[in-house]
Amino acid sequence: MGDKMIIGYSFWGFLGPGITDTPDGGRSHRRPLIDALIAEGHRVVFLQADRDGLEAGDDLGGRYTFTSGLPDIDVLFLEWRWPIPGRNTTPCGTPLHTCDLHRQTELLDVYTIVRNTPTVIWDKDRQLPYGSLWRHRPWVVVCEAALDPTPGAHRLLFPLDDQALDRADSATLAVRPRPIPLVYVGNQYGRDEEFDQFFAPAAAQLPHVIAGKWAYTSRWPGLTFTGRVPFPKVRELYGGALATVLLLPERYAVSGQMTQRLFEAVLAGCMPLAPATIRHVDRFVPSELIVSDAADTVRVIQWLRSISGSQQHEDLIAECVRRLEPFRLSGQLQALRRVFTDVSTATTARAGTSS
Repeated sequence: MGDKMIIGYSFWGFLGPGITDTPDGGRSHRRPLIDALIAEGHRVVFLQADRDGLEAGDDLGGRYTFTSGLPDIDVLFLEWRWPIPGRNTTPCGTPLHTCDLHRQTELLDVYTIVRNTPTVIWDKDRQLPYGSLWRHRPWVVVCEAALDPTPGAHRLLFPLDDQALDRADSATLAVRPRPIPLVYVGNQYGRDEEFDQFFAPAAAQLPHVIAGKWAYTSRWPGLTFTGRVPFPKVRELYGGALATVLLLPERYAVSGQMTQRLFEAVLAGCMPLAPATIRHVDRFVPSELIVSDAADTVRVIQWLRSISGSQQHEDLIAECVRRLEPFRLSGQLQALRRVFTDVSTATTARAGTSS
């Protein structure tokens, strides 16, 4: 495989702002990664449906190539999809059906099994079972966005654009008005226990906003759930809030997998309070922002209110920005280059053995 490759990239989501009523955390980091790969001379062909065009009416300036076919590629790169009953497990054409899983199956069948195409699986949601056959094929590499990935998997964190990180100005962020003490942006999926332990009792005592898809909220009467918001509004919410709490499903917390919510919040100057139950939590936030329960959340927010706009506040924001360095896009590109080399070498070695 040459230095410049044709990368067949499969993802189910958006490169632009997309539409409001859909989950897709990848909008904050997918396009910078793709643009960086293109800037390095690779050709990227998208192998799932063009949801930006079909659903959001956004042609993205005509910069990207989508195909429903099976073109010649050098490497298959999958953002892993998994069965979701009632959505991608139903027959094509039925109401609410999405064809992401069927298309992924086709791509794996044709490229990985028949053509022996080097394949990279980015298991961003930690949904690929430990015993999956895909973890044991020599020309398949599995990546995870965790500090402690599953044995045999490679680390590929969610990338943060270098320029966005370098532009972060802690002094400006510290003096910005922040009328909302507490905000949460994100969906309910698998977070009820953490929400009860670290957020809900605090929100009951503080002005707050909870944005995202929370379908079952009757157990938290009196809390302010606004529903999903357009992607561009996420930064606006963080920009007007003093603090958020990083609520992670257990499968993320035990492996030290932090979502994009960390850098979305920090780059807007919203202080990220992190539960002490998250593995390697001190690598994500300063010790002052680690909380053990909702009472701790209230205590830290009251302290943040007391230092708001001060030099101490500015220094704390700067320290949070420094902790974003592991996510820097240029560093993740280096990790991805190593992955491409490894999977290419494994494929070449297998071809030599079988010839």
